Amino acid sequence: MQTDRFDINGEFRALHGSYPICTRRPVIGITANFADGKTTLAEAYYRSVLEAGGVPLLIPPYPEREALLETLSRVDAVLLTGGADIDPRYMNEEPDYSLLHGINPPRDEQELLLALLADARCLPILGICRGVQTIAAAFGGSVHQDIYAALGQQLLAHDQEPVERGVATHDVIMKPGSRLARIFGSRQLAVNTFHHQAVSRVPSGFEVVATSPDGVIEGIEAIDGRSIIGVQWHPESFIMNGDECMMPLFRWLVDEAALYARVNELHAKVLTIDSHCDTPMLSETAYRLGTRDDVALVDLHKMNEGLLDATTMVAYIPQGARDAESLAQATAKAGALLAWVAANVADNATAVSLCSTPKELYDLKREGKRAIMLGVENGYAIGLDIKNIERLRRGGVVYMTLCHNGDNDICDSARGNAEHGGLSAFGRDVVAEMNRVGMMIDLSHAAESTFWQVLECSAMPVVCSHSSCRALCDHPRNLTDEQMRALAAKGGVVQVTMYSGFLCKEGDATLDDFLRHLQHAIDVAGIDHVGIGTDFDGDGKVLGCSSASQLRNITSELLRRGYSHADIEKIWGGNWLRVMQQVQAAGI
Repeated sequence: MQTDRFDINGEFRALHGSYPICTRRPVIGITANFADGKTTLAEAYYRSVLEAGGVPLLIPPYPEREALLETLSRVDAVLLTGGADIDPRYMNEEPDYSLLHGINPPRDEQELLLALLADARCLPILGICRGVQTIAAAFGGSVHQDIYAALGQQLLAHDQEPVERGVATHDVIMKPGSRLARIFGSRQLAVNTFHHQAVSRVPSGFEVVATSPDGVIEGIEAIDGRSIIGVQWHPESFIMNGDECMMPLFRWLVDEAALYARVNELHAKVLTIDSHCDTPMLSETAYRLGTRDDVALVDLHKMNEGLLDATTMVAYIPQGARDAESLAQATAKAGALLAWVAANVADNATAVSLCSTPKELYDLKREGKRAIMLGVENGYAIGLDIKNIERLRRGGVVYMTLCHNGDNDICDSARGNAEHGGLSAFGRDVVAEMNRVGMMIDLSHAAESTFWQVLECSAMPVVCSHSSCRALCDHPRNLTDEQMRALAAKGGVVQVTMYSGFLCKEGDATLDDFLRHLQHAIDVAGIDHVGIGTDFDGDGKVLGCSSASQLRNITSELLRRGYSHADIEKIWGGNWLRVMQQVQAAGI
């Protein structure tokens, strides 16, 4: 007689017997093997995820691309598992079938695509055995078809059969300071091994972080802050023996997934604004707002991936001659660029709209649509006709940068010749007119003399739509601490930018460099007077945030550093909207 029956009703009541209901655990999408019409997954994979605090979700191989996108929108991380060999043809190599132990094109095609799609969404990725090879192949690296044929027979036995899978048989040496070494707290780790393929060439943006004593690559990771790690051994196997030695790796994945979920939840509630991008500079290319383009850093797909609600696309006009004909051409060019933006938005009207007020922005957020605002970079665009300011404002322009690189008829530039000693007489009229019509005055690119005179004569707060901190990078385009304090005292806001030359003097700037400037601006001006203006598509980008699709990484880092939701909301647009609202409320 059976005495240990499963009490299904009792279990049901137990799960709903008290409040609060358990908090959401991060969901880990796990790829699976596929053969003979059957999808299989070793228990060790999902057991390791469960032990680490995650919820496993199986992703079987299937060809439907839209379903794959939908799946990725519901997971917080991806685990690429082991299995059959990767077909060398996906790496533009001729296969040697005498070396291969079976290939699986349906799985290859889905997982290679899945890795790229997951990366575009900044999803954390852990690749195991075949999974590390998938990472290498997907991002432009390559894989040995057989390590013994490629590297010689004097290798370790990288197939430990018939030794039990959860037993370590050799060590790997990890790169000091690497994420992998920090996860395990050691430079050396005993691992198991079941493979005859291995990474042969690491893709750009990744580095080798673990090798076996015979030189075989055992671990790679992204070097630009992306949460992507691949290991050649099988860490999942150990938990089946009750051995938790590999659990730090799965806890890392689940922790990263939990942070990913927190960012999603925060961005669902917060209106996020990039105050400055130069995407209209691509107007003479094949760029389309609704098409994901590797050349452009901003398009609707990248805005969606990076959780960016709104961006300000500016009509940038380089400083040129100031005769009547040249001024007329500058005005016409600005109009053409603004019309180009409007046309791109109209072509994608179901997903995005032009807007020019805080209310419109919040309305679009509630509707689930993206927003594009308009700006003008360089007051040279208005020529000497002050009526152009009202025309631009009525056309939806929310701010105008008074100058660019070179003095114009309005004011002196940070990269000019001090022609006016600050504002010209015409420039003072421009300031008054921008106040009158409710257009924000942007002092990025302005000389210090211009800055101080505008603060003195403007009746409204002013902004710097894309500037950084001179105390950290001594560039005339950057703001001194004194300027930032004065800007804040006026009620304005400085939008920290990502242009490498304004963040550090040498080399390519990183996300950490940007965050140092952001933190310094907050320390000096206060949390109510700082925001983000990337300068994307105008040479603004940093390692770790190289397009709009990676803007969510800023939020991740702010959360890691202990910023509250309220403070992140201010940084991501709340401060900018406050100034916009005040300026517009006082205008026509």
